[in-house]
Amino acid sequence: MIFFFGFGSKQKELGPGATRTCPRCGNTTVWARVRRYRQFTVFFVPLLRWRREQLEICTVCGTAVTV
Repeated sequence: MIFFFGFGSKQKELGPGATRTCPRCGNTTVWARVRRYRQFTVFFVPLLRWRREQLEICTVCGTAVTV
């Protein structure tokens, strides 16, 4: 019997976030808002999701800040 399962992280774009100055690169840009979570899948169907968080990510360097 073959049994496919997996663990992984998913990220969903929620649109533009706030205009911020990045503490890492110093650029002032509109950051991207995303929802990130970890999930367990069986036969490519997500069964469990945990560690859900909303983040804003700098579009220049990729620094993430929890919202």
